[in-house]
Amino acid sequence: MLKKTSLFEIHKRLGAKIIEFGPWLMPLYYTSIIDEHNTVRNKVGLFDVSHMGEFSIRGKNALAFIQRLITNDTSHLSNNQALYTPMCNNKGTIIDDLLIYKFSDQHFMLIVNASNIEKDYRWIEEVARKFNKDIILRNISDETSLLALQGPKAEGILQKITDLDLSQIKYYWFKEEKVTGVQAIVSRTGYTGEDGFEIYIKPEYASRVWSRLLEIGKEEGIRPVGLGARDTLRLECALLLYGNDMDETKTPLETNIARTVKFDKEDFIGKEALLKQKEEGIKQRLVGFELLERGVPRHNYPILKDKERIGMVTSGSFSPTLRKGIGLGYVKTDQAKEGTEIQIQIREKSTKARIVKIPFYKRRH
Repeated sequence: MLKKTSLFEIHKRLGAKIIEFGPWLMPLYYTSIIDEHNTVRNKVGLFDVSHMGEFSIRGKNALAFIQRLITNDTSHLSNNQALYTPMCNNKGTIIDDLLIYKFSDQHFMLIVNASNIEKDYRWIEEVARKFNKDIILRNISDETSLLALQGPKAEGILQKITDLDLSQIKYYWFKEEKVTGVQAIVSRTGYTGEDGFEIYIKPEYASRVWSRLLEIGKEEGIRPVGLGARDTLRLECALLLYGNDMDETKTPLETNIARTVKFDKEDFIGKEALLKQKEEGIKQRLVGFELLERGVPRHNYPILKDKERIGMVTSGSFSPTLRKGIGLGYVKTDQAKEGTEIQIQIREKSTKARIVKIPFYKRRH
């Protein structure tokens, strides 16, 4: 049975094009991907991302456990601060990328990718058993809905329905407060490259908060946005998608998130393998490219250099903001230099492209 979020019937009433996304039925778009993409870049969009997974980790040794589990360093985090990190296996390859929310040294929340919920939970359970200290792990995904309000007008709209002073919440920080009278976690985070907030609430209140946001944001041009625009928005900002740009065949050192591996930490799962890879040299790297001709690159298209295959496209699309084809892919390290001219095999045609600096797009502050 395919899963549905608590807003599924609302999405249907709004005329959403519904697709299968892993085990979920989710809205791909309501009007069009380009229209919704531009709405988020210029105004504000509202996403239902309740398919994402949430785990609660508690215990007097919770901080030490998190430190063991992930490559990034939570020791410097303050309460009410969030952190992005990969979670690796013993080979140093990526099980998932996730967000860590710190409530205290004894209480954390992990946000994991929808398609990895069961896999991640089993892995964390296994690590907890071997950790041999009291760790209370709970999968709270089914009791958590998640809305993302993203775009330059997000703060002004959300401020109308909460007593929180949103201007005081910095990027990657969060607060617990009521939104439309409903208890929520409000974090200044997102997956679009724009300013915005993610709102965690109980599923029974999701439709109330969703409808209220669409109502009060009408004058500002708010629109519901589906997964299609979420993908083009994140790609323009070179934010990685698990299953495309990384998986259990890739290490963080090969990607553009190598900064999240903190070798000065005492220990973490995969540290030995990653140190070995670093010492031996990285054989392939994730790069960004833009097409120099018309065309749309897609996942798994070959990347060529002088007719020789040097890699594969992991994510690709037409960029509504830049008005050209862009993509990410892994190439041999000696071919990864910015400015290198390459070709993308788009069906029968070898289309000219160039490796460029990523992200492709950065918002104006």
